[in-house]
Amino acid sequence: METFIHPSAVVEDGAVIGAGSSIGPFCMIGPEVELGEGSSLVSHVALAGRTTIGPRARIFPFASIGHIPQDLKYRGEPSTLTIGSDCTIREGVTMNPGTAGGGLATVVGDRCSFLANSHVGHDTRVGSDVILSNNVMLAGHVTVGDFVIFGGGSAVIQFARVGSHAFVGGLTGLENDLIPYGMATGNRAHLAGLNIIGLRRRGFTRDQIHDIRRAYRLLFADEGTLSERVEDVAGEFATHPFVHEILDFIREGKDRAICTPRDPVSSH
Repeated sequence: METFIHPSAVVEDGAVIGAGSSIGPFCMIGPEVELGEGSSLVSHVALAGRTTIGPRARIFPFASIGHIPQDLKYRGEPSTLTIGSDCTIREGVTMNPGTAGGGLATVVGDRCSFLANSHVGHDTRVGSDVILSNNVMLAGHVTVGDFVIFGGGSAVIQFARVGSHAFVGGLTGLENDLIPYGMATGNRAHLAGLNIIGLRRRGFTRDQIHDIRRAYRLLFADEGTLSERVEDVAGEFATHPFVHEILDFIREGKDRAICTPRDPVSSH
């Protein structure tokens, strides 16, 4: 595969450009960047820092990837940004590497789409098959599971967790952890049910969705405490891995409360 680099592009010594990649006009690639094979930088893309991008990335104009974290405590420590394969990064997207306070690494999975002007903050961990719509903001130290969709203009506070297969509605301000398969809306966000449409699109069976829905109703009913309801649901759904993914997520929570419904949910 032949690699193309436009004469106006600046590729510094030390940068690794994968075979078959296309570097468009006025792009700038720093000396510690590694770009996977078959990638395409349309134009005016800036890649900096200790950034590794997997094969077949598509990056659009004015994306700024790997420049120093937007953290006033950053002192130049050798942190990294790693992006998986087959990711699409649209116009004006920003992604920052990690800091000493967060493990020195920002990590993004495979097949993710970052639409125009979205932001991935320092030390954030994004799973695979995630979509950030336009103007989505993920603050530092956020953790996002696989197959999560963020609606346009939504924002996630520092250290929050978003479970796999969750959906965050447009203009939502999420300041608490969102359970796997959950759907959050509003500012400040509340739990608005389950991402049923997303589960159907990804091939979950009717019985699996029924079990998740039943567990959801029990978890957020008004009887007892949340910790008591978690153990009750664990006993009732002892052999249901999707339900236990939610339970494990709740048990592991330390830095944030769980995003909950505005009103108690009927368990019937």
